[in-house]
Amino acid sequence: MNASSGFFGWRVVAGAFVLGVFGWGMGFYGPPVFLHAVLEDRQWSVVLVSTAVTLHFLIGAVVVANLAELYRRFGLPNVTKAGALLLAVGVVGWAVAREPWQLLLATLPSGAGWVALGAAAINAIIAPWFVHSRPAALSMAYNGASIGGMIFSPLWVAAIAWLDFPTAATIISAAMLLTVWLLSDLVFSRTPDSMGQVPDGAAPSTTPAATASAPSLPGRLLWRDRAFLTLAAAMALGLFAQIGLIAHLFSLLVPTLGEQAAGILMGLATASAIAGRTALGWLMPAGSDRRLFACASHVVQIAGSLALILAAGENIVLLVAGVLLFGAGIGNTTSLPPLIAQVEFTRADVQRVVPLIVAIGQGTYAFAPAAYGALRSLSIHETAAVAVAAMIIQALAVAAFLAGRRRAPSPAPARP
Repeated sequence: MNASSGFFGWRVVAGAFVLGVFGWGMGFYGPPVFLHAVLEDRQWSVVLVSTAVTLHFLIGAVVVANLAELYRRFGLPNVTKAGALLLAVGVVGWAVAREPWQLLLATLPSGAGWVALGAAAINAIIAPWFVHSRPAALSMAYNGASIGGMIFSPLWVAAIAWLDFPTAATIISAAMLLTVWLLSDLVFSRTPDSMGQVPDGAAPSTTPAATASAPSLPGRLLWRDRAFLTLAAAMALGLFAQIGLIAHLFSLLVPTLGEQAAGILMGLATASAIAGRTALGWLMPAGSDRRLFACASHVVQIAGSLALILAAGENIVLLVAGVLLFGAGIGNTTSLPPLIAQVEFTRADVQRVVPLIVAIGQGTYAFAPAAYGALRSLSIHETAAVAVAAMIIQALAVAAFLAGRRRAPSPAPARP
């Protein structure tokens, strides 16, 4: 039988896509809406609620750094189910918290659970099934994250307004839990070996070998490598700027646009992320310097921050333009660094580099919501303050990308 006939890997991609919709829709794009809902209902300080968002992401960084070990000990399907259950408990905890300590306590399960439905989890789900077609498979699966933002940002706003936060959280969490449980049992429990298939659905002899020509960096050598250090720094800075602004963007837009329109605009930001990632895929030729494309993506986001500043919290056209421009780089900030690693490191080192830069990035951006919340509390013009901070930090990310570029050897001088 031809192994490519009825190849199950593409069903795995579809399942990972759905997982991404729920994972990002609840664990990534949910907290900015939760922040506003809690602020409106409890009248707690923005610093306190921002700290809860920070803890949510920080706890996730700790868990994602150990996700591979959890998979080895308990199996990917069981870890995915546990993540969905923890996320559901945490989100309901956010909704029913009546004391600050209860809110902070809810961040433990929500932060620990969502990363089992996030980027590292999707990569682990896809990796056994694809080698040659892995970039395409991952891109399709990661689009679930953007679709999750498009669906859940306005969905959370509408459901909370119609039902109230606790009821909306319970219903949506139950739907997520049921879906992920079925996917884990019916899709993620399968492996190529158990299905009698091979990666990409092709014969083993056709799977490509590693093509990276960079020297291997075992042990501590990696931590002395300029390419690794600048890549990790650039990703961490870009995510810090991005997550800090996203976490507060909804509540900053509400006074001017209202809750419904602000929720729709947040959804359009993720649509812009899909367009930005797709455009980059078409414009980035094979063999090109991917760091330069990462810089260009950040420059577009900087332009978005500038539009938010010029809007002065009142000009709706500039507000919309700013959100869409900033949104255009959301997906690239996460997806480009692993693609850069793919061409700058050996295959063995890539398996170390990607989890490390993801963990460093999440551990860094976990502090962004609280930092931006403190900045808001100290500023009269809150939107301008957070947009200026995002611009400065993203400019530093651009500098880090440029500092790590590998210089081509100088050509030998022509003989007279």
